[in-house]
Amino acid sequence: MPAEQAQVGVVTVNGSGCPAGTAAVAVSPDNSSVNVSYSEYLARTGAGANAADHRKNCQLVLDVKVPSGWTYTITGAEHRGYTHLEKGATGLQQSQYYFQGSSETAVNSRTFNGPYDSEWRILENTPAAEQVWAPCGAKRHLNINTELRVDAGTSGDNAANLMAMESTKVPGATYKLKWKRC
Repeated sequence: MPAEQAQVGVVTVNGSGCPAGTAAVAVSPDNSSVNVSYSEYLARTGAGANAADHRKNCQLVLDVKVPSGWTYTITGAEHRGYTHLEKGATGLQQSQYYFQGSSETAVNSRTFNGPYDSEWRILENTPAAEQVWAPCGAKRHLNINTELRVDAGTSGDNAANLMAMESTKVPGATYKLKWKRC
């Protein structure tokens, strides 16, 4: 970790899973992680759901002020939520990390198969060879795009299936930052 304090600012929080005012972003005091809390991040199928409800996403754009001579990456994440899937339905939680202007993207995903009815906690550890580092000396925003998707499958169009990345006591997502010299 650099001796000089790094600063992480939120440029935008945007998406069908995090409309204005429904997501909060906080950075740990030592800048080693970014925590995100959601209040309406929910994908669902079944009665009352419209065609767009089966897939929700949230795009975070972060401005990380990097001390001179340093760079950083996301080494892993922890996502928390709840899923209810009837037999024959499937769910997907996916996250992508990339830097503005870069084609390199780290992708992690987890599939859920019905029947499933439980809270969940997904720990992601991006292998060192797949970590995407901020370009040294360049000012680039960090983009974190998460997605929840539910497919009714053979459970039927009226089956109540849902995936939520919502939180009350703990953040819905925590992203771990790692620093190194350029």
